Amino acid sequence: MKSFLGEFFSPSDERYTVVVMDEEGMEHPRQHQVRPRRLMWGWSASLFGVALLTAGMIVFTPLREVILGTGTARMKRDARLNALRLTALRDSLSMQRRYVRQLRNLMTGAPTDTAAAPAPSGSAEAYAAEPESGPTPKPYSQDWRAHQQPALSIEQTTIGSSSSAPPGSTSAPASLSALQFPVLPPVEGLLTRGYDARTGHYAVDLAVDEGTVVRSIGDGHVILADWTHDGGYAIAVQHAGGYVSVYKHNKRLLKRTGDRVRARAAIALSGNTGEVTTGPHLHFELWRNGLAQDPASYFIGL
Repeated sequence: MKSFLGEFFSPSDERYTVVVMDEEGMEHPRQHQVRPRRLMWGWSASLFGVALLTAGMIVFTPLREVILGTGTARMKRDARLNALRLTALRDSLSMQRRYVRQLRNLMTGAPTDTAAAPAPSGSAEAYAAEPESGPTPKPYSQDWRAHQQPALSIEQTTIGSSSSAPPGSTSAPASLSALQFPVLPPVEGLLTRGYDARTGHYAVDLAVDEGTVVRSIGDGHVILADWTHDGGYAIAVQHAGGYVSVYKHNKRLLKRTGDRVRARAAIALSGNTGEVTTGPHLHFELWRNGLAQDPASYFIGL
């Protein structure tokens, strides 16, 4: 058999005749002309083609991830990245819940405890977590003593109030001056969009350069200072008389939740943050007892 196959791999270019016939000799013999060199080149070309096709499938198809192991490394990298993103989302959600809890406590007059331990994500206890034991953390606001319970209501802290401190408190907080309308706008800018309750624009938009100082329209306490999806960096101030002023799309916030602010105090730097914005401007809202007011009617020279 070896000698037979060796004839086909002979380097000579001579022509050979191959006779094919059955053992019993009943059928007519069949003859074929064969050149060993050409047969060897044909087989070599076929093997090269198969090798080239295999290499192409490995390089240009998803098989390379299985054979070369590149897919495993990328999947591990993506898994690590997704794990980091999930951790960041959990931390962000925990902070958002903490801010909501603080805001709710400030609005309802309930005790505010910034040392509350975060509850498991997605649980109802996340909004009412018990304070953890350990060293007392740094106060979130420098004016935290003004919020010690029982705290005075806004109605009791207007100017000229002679009310004494309620039982259990050591001293009465400084009074809040009532807003004296009309007031100066929070920034000096160009009015680009006015108040329109029909379209849901409960504010005025004032176009200003990015980084312009935003000032509080009056005395009050910061009840919100955080990032919002639509309004970017937003800050809200509770004033006497049931008024709440809101400042959105800021570049930077200068006050924190719970801080006491005076009239014309710098509370933020204007910007262009948030999803719903068309350029650097301040979106200002004014609310009283839960109802939106047209700020233009309360400003001087607007």
